[in-house]
Formats: sequence, structure tokens, C-alpha cells
Amino acid sequence: MTQPRLERTTSQGVTLLGDTACPGGVTFAFTERTGGVSSGRYASLNLGDACGDDPERVLENRRRALDAIGAAEWADALICPMQVHGDRVLVVGRAGLVAEEARRVAREGVDAVVCTQPHVPVLLCCADCVPIVLVAPSAFAVVHSGWRGTLARISAHALFALADAAGCAVGDVRCYIGPHVGRDDYRVSGDLLRRFEMEFGPQVCAGEQNLDLDAAVTCTLLDAGARADAIAHARVSTASSTHRFFSYRASGGKCGRHGALAVLAAPGQVAHVANVEKR
Repeated sequence: MTQPRLERTTSQGVTLLGDTACPGGVTFAFTERTGGVSSGRYASLNLGDACGDDPERVLENRRRALDAIGAAEWADALICPMQVHGDRVLVVGRAGLVAEEARRVAREGVDAVVCTQPHVPVLLCCADCVPIVLVAPSAFAVVHSGWRGTLARISAHALFALADAAGCAVGDVRCYIGPHVGRDDYRVSGDLLRRFEMEFGPQVCAGEQNLDLDAAVTCTLLDAGARADAIAHARVSTASSTHRFFSYRASGGKCGRHGALAVLAAPGQVAHVANVEKR
């Protein structure tokens, strides 16, 4: 297995963090907030449809994001769940629902989607919570892990479901932890910090009241059987990089959403990101 990596690139005017090697036939990216048509607090590539932005602008932003990863022709198949900060995993493809039914179920509330069906893009939106993309041979999972989902170890549930659906070992999965609120920006109550420490150990404590979500998610993946050298980290805090990302915490709850977006190429095709420029 080649070691996973996250590179910052620009495609079709949209800034992305992804693995341009397209492992397992999967093209994916964590989007930044540039390259869209939204304005004001949503400027500019807001992908969230439940934060108050103009729906037509959100649709155009999603089209642009899909175009940036070479998936614009499959926009009608996009699955974008209603996220509920739980631990439910939806499986699409051979081992689960067909895409049409999956879109309906996703809108009822899920926080992770496993997909083995080609040409079905999946988008989960964030603005401080941890976005995670897991990649197996010919399959992927996109995960939204807020503090509740992190405590519930949703990334492990998704990892197991993906390995089962792809017919591979957990150790064969590449794991990508995207941009989220960093330890220096994430002050929480003492009670919540103690709950995390009891669950994951002292490495999640960053001082007296700061929580390290990256450490908690990493611990979860390693405990589930992921390889340490198969985990890539964005290492950027959304709350202190608001020129690049949306941050619920830094904006007082009034902002757009960036996303984790992935699609599987059909057998025999080569997944690609269109017109990439490294940044």
C-alpha cells in the first residue's frame, strides 16, 4: 500500500485537499470555501443546504465541487445526508441499498456513508466537525464526526462497514482526517474533557480544557485495526483558518459549510481530478 497523503490543489477554480493518486479508483477531496457563487457569511463555496443560503447558489456550488473532482456528469446521483451527530452508517451498492433508495434514507439522518457503487458521489458537510474519508479497493466511506459521533466511535463503525462491503481487511483501508477545529481552538467543559479522557486516554487533553479531536479519531481508527502509516492528517484548524474554511465556532454559528466529497470510478476507468494546479 502506498502511504496516503493530502495535497492542496486547485481544480476548475475550486481549492481542494485530496490524494491525487486516486487510490482504489476513488476520487475524493475536502473542499475549501473558495471557488463558489455564494456571498456574505456563505462566501463562497458553501455546500450546506440547511444553513440559510440561497438554494440555487448551493446547487451551483455543489455542481462546481463535483466538476472539480471530475464528477459533474453524475450530479443527479449525489447523496448528501442529513447529519444528526449519531453513529448510523448507510451502505450503498453491492452490500446495501441502491442509490435511489439510499438518497431517501440519507435524508432521514445518517453521519457516514459507505459506497461500492460507481458514479454515485457522496457529500458530507462540516464547519468544525471532523470529516473523514476512508478508501478501500473499489469502495469508500465518507464520515462526519462531531464530538458526539467521535465519542460514539463512528469512524470505527464506518471502517468496519467499509471493509466488509469491499471484502478487504481493515488494515488495507487508507484513512484521511480532514480539516476541523484544532486542539488550540477547541475549549470544552471539564466534564466533556473527562469523558473523552476516560474513553480515549490522556492524549486527547490539550491543556486543562482543550480537546484534541484528531487524537480521539486517530485512537479510534488504530483501535479498530487501521495501520498508523495508513492515516493522513490535514493538520489545519478551521477555527483559525476562516479565510480557507467555514467555522461554526469562530462565526458564532452563522456560516456556510465546506465538505468531504468522494466518488468511485467504474471498473476500467481512471478516476481523476480535472485541471489540477498544486498550491
